[in-house]
Amino acid sequence: MIIKDRAIKYGNNVDTDVIIPARYLNTTDESELASHCFEDLDENFSKKIKERKIIVAGDNFGCGSSREHAPVSIKASGAALIIAKTFARIFFRNAVNIGLAVIPCPEAAQNINDGDEVEADLDRGIIKNITSGKEFAINPVPPFIQEIISAGGYINYTKKKLKV
Repeated sequence: MIIKDRAIKYGNNVDTDVIIPARYLNTTDESELASHCFEDLDENFSKKIKERKIIVAGDNFGCGSSREHAPVSIKASGAALIIAKTFARIFFRNAVNIGLAVIPCPEAAQNINDGDEVEADLDRGIIKNITSGKEFAINPVPPFIQEIISAGGYINYTKKKLKV
């Protein structure tokens, strides 16, 4: 699986309250959640995500509450991949469960700038900053995790496996 697009860059400790503010947790409508994604952190996010599908951040991305609304709002906004130095554990698992690709890679996160063109080869374990020409090694994403992402999440993956 290869994901290629331009990056939107954020800093450290991007918590679930700025990913999707608590005042919007009264809905499960994905398009409604997407419309408010990052609005307290970046008022231009909804415009940026139309042209850039990779989010890059620093340490502890997704910290805060364990709400599944956070990765859902990011995925529903159109993001295809998040690269961060580190992820909050529950956010990471929730992202995989809903079919959002997440890659921890401190070197890439530090060396990718806002607007850079990035390519992530999940099979081979390489993140390439096309803009700068730098490459970063990651652990290849296991095929079953890629299948979950391709299926749109764990529920769809399980239905497919059970042929439901």
